[in-house]
Amino acid sequence: MADERSYIMIKPDGVQRGLIGEVIKRFEQKGFKLVGLRMLNVERSLAEKHYADLSSRPFFGSLVDYIVSGPVVAMVWEGRNVVVTGRKIIGATNPAASEPGTIRGDYAIEVGRNVIHGSDSVENAQKEIALW
Repeated sequence: MADERSYIMIKPDGVQRGLIGEVIKRFEQKGFKLVGLRMLNVERSLAEKHYADLSSRPFFGSLVDYIVSGPVVAMVWEGRNVVVTGRKIIGATNPAASEPGTIRGDYAIEVGRNVIHGSDSVENAQKEIALW
């Protein structure tokens, strides 16, 4: 099986709380390779494109507002099964359901401020990497 790539984004609350190094450390310790990284303030149009699949949901507006509220760290990680394994490192979307030892299980309290985004499939990773 060939290596794949995943898009991982540290959200504004993760950046603000100084968790960039911890996130990078966890992925590096697992054996994944960081192949792209940049810190940026997200434009509203980019946030809307990134979360377009959620545009009909009632929380879409507040989600976009949150992502544009401060800088994010956009990263591309590479390695065998990085998408599936990355999701395990990150933890469940709802921090209350995230296991201790995961990023969200250790650092997040609420769904609306859950520290990190990770691609949920190889296909979505390809789309997200191209978008960012």
